[in-house]
Amino acid sequence: MTPSPYVGRFAPTPSGFLHFGSLVAALASWLDARAVGGRWLLRMEDTDPPREMPGARDAILHTLEGYGLKWDGEVVFQSQRHDAYAEVVERLFRQGLAYACTCSRKQLEGSNGIYPGTCRNAGHAREGAAIRLRVPELTYRFSDRVQGEFAQHLGREVGDFIIQRRDGLYAYQLAVVLDDAWQGVTDIVRGADLLDNTPRQLYLQELLGFSQPRYLHIPLIIQPDGHKLGKSYRSPPLAPEQATPLLLRALRALGQATDPALEGASPGEVLAVARQQWRPDAIASRMTVPEADLR
Repeated sequence: MTPSPYVGRFAPTPSGFLHFGSLVAALASWLDARAVGGRWLLRMEDTDPPREMPGARDAILHTLEGYGLKWDGEVVFQSQRHDAYAEVVERLFRQGLAYACTCSRKQLEGSNGIYPGTCRNAGHAREGAAIRLRVPELTYRFSDRVQGEFAQHLGREVGDFIIQRRDGLYAYQLAVVLDDAWQGVTDIVRGADLLDNTPRQLYLQELLGFSQPRYLHIPLIIQPDGHKLGKSYRSPPLAPEQATPLLLRALRALGQATDPALEGASPGEVLAVARQQWRPDAIASRMTVPEADLR
């Protein structure tokens, strides 16, 4: 059998333990790759040490293994990729495609998160400054496999965005684009909270000559009370002994059929059936999980 050209990935941030929402995203990414015989990579997005929770990296790896979500190859740590990021930032700065920004948060209050271009032509030195990428006055659009068509005008809706912070740490937008291209990722399955980040990444891919992957943004899980399920709100870490019931709940959240006979199965047995029956077209554009499925 010819190996599938599909390369997917899961890229958690070690700022906390995996919770049910994380499991839904990881499971969807794993199934989308495995259903077509593709590869599934694991990348730890540890570019922001001040936000890391002690022990979270190891806990994430152990949880994925305990839930049967095995990855291919070695885990990639973004904290070990700084040289690659630095080379690209330097090149973009040298070409005039990026510039130094000395604006403080207080100076940007009232801009509604859209950078007004204050430092665009100021010619500041790089030392002690953030580095912003110049964006074109263009609309970037793509077709998401669940969310449908999405478009964003970078100039009007985002403005020039940061690729390296004032403290020297590299921004998510830069790191994710470089690492996806370096790892040969063809398909990105992730949470819909990152949907409006995608046009910025499309621009960076275009600028750097990278191929555009396919996207599938899993809708955020909304609890019956209207709150988003996440690390900061009623989102307990995944219990090792609850792997099978939580996998089944995650499958139901993704619109997948589940067999009651699997309730006594091992995680590996649940996943073996799920990969054979995977239907990404069954994923709803919005998820509401019953309270009972969150306990």
